[in-house]
Amino acid sequence: MPRSRTPATQESSGERERIVVAGREVTISNPHKVLFPKPKHTKLDLVRYYLVVADGALRGAGGRPNVLVRYPNGITGEYFYQKRAPTSRPPWIEVVSLRFPSGRRADEVVPRDAAALVWLANLACLELHPHPVRADDLEHPDELRVDLDPVPGVEWAQIREVARVVEAVLADFGLTGWPKTSGSRGLHVNVRIERRWAFDQVRRAALALAREVERRAPKIATSKWWKEERHGVFVDYNQNAKDRTVASAYSVRPTPDARVSAPITWEELKICDPADFTLVTMPERFTRIGDRHAAIDDHSGSLEPLLELSARHEREGLGDAPWPPHYKKQPGEPMRVQPSRRRGPYPGSKAHAARSGPSSSPSPRRRVSKHPLIEIGRAKRKEDALAGLERWKVRHPEAAAHLEPADVLVDSMRGRFTTWTRIRVNLQHVPSELRPPQEPLDPAEKIFDSS
Repeated sequence: MPRSRTPATQESSGERERIVVAGREVTISNPHKVLFPKPKHTKLDLVRYYLVVADGALRGAGGRPNVLVRYPNGITGEYFYQKRAPTSRPPWIEVVSLRFPSGRRADEVVPRDAAALVWLANLACLELHPHPVRADDLEHPDELRVDLDPVPGVEWAQIREVARVVEAVLADFGLTGWPKTSGSRGLHVNVRIERRWAFDQVRRAALALAREVERRAPKIATSKWWKEERHGVFVDYNQNAKDRTVASAYSVRPTPDARVSAPITWEELKICDPADFTLVTMPERFTRIGDRHAAIDDHSGSLEPLLELSARHEREGLGDAPWPPHYKKQPGEPMRVQPSRRRGPYPGSKAHAARSGPSSSPSPRRRVSKHPLIEIGRAKRKEDALAGLERWKVRHPEAAAHLEPADVLVDSMRGRFTTWTRIRVNLQHVPSELRPPQEPLDPAEKIFDSS
């Protein structure tokens, strides 16, 4: 790995390394602990990586409150999201008190220099998840985030195609988008905006943008929140709701090959592959060409045109869309129930009469199932949940043969303290006579997570 451009000195003492950077001393405990088993990358490798890319990483996450995503036992062990800054921390680690939609408060870490990044790496914090606000103004985002999330089976080429539509929509509405690989399967486009609008307005603008992308490319893009209704690439407008975060530029992701979230240009998007950017390859690239998003702060735009589009949508009857599940019900928000679990109108209501005509005898309200979904299992580890899916396929080979990639819904459930995985299967492509009934969950791990 290339030597850091950030001035730093390093001393070894048994299972500790002492690094002096940005005029501060940081001790690395268990520096040779392996975080990525396949390439055998250690905690010290992670530290050295963040030293090299510090300028870019701080441009994405610096000066902002951050949620820490920690992997104390490497990427094959349990990980957790940590909103509250560790109580045991150096006095020079800055924190800011953030108020969440739930009403709770937490002091979150605000990295300001390379020393803070090294300190975070020592905590086995691979990913930086900054809020889209600066520490000096926590109520007015300076960034709109476009998260392109492909459904299972969608390839990188289609994600690129949707991204080009996003680029065109942003340009038409006077905004500049800065693309970066997510480090996983998707793509992020960051948009610097003037600090004039509250979170709800930024989210509303993002929803209008998502709907416009869907209108221009309906076969490959969707703004539908419910997974059972999605196809192609989901433009996730809810990443702009208050308290939502995404992995920032240069974050290291928990993939076997240690991929990173890489800032790229629109021209590079045509030819690059997410696998090109890893903990090993990014330092050389950064040393050679610097940060592709170095000028991002020079291009803050106005949300007025997108908010005007949102107002037009509302006048035409296209109001708000569902919020994430842990948020309070919002004014004007539609029914927050997945389509397969919605119930029909009560008999005797106007909606029921319009649908069914006159009825002489009332009957219980019936569930209307648009999509035949069954739940397979729940587990703390994604691998265990997917193993349960494979066991289900062995039990029901005929039904499994009819499934399409998008029919398997893998939900990463994030609670207040823990994460867990839920697996569901949409049987829409399975002939009705072959559809298995709902069975006891496998696995059926109990998830304890107070929220």
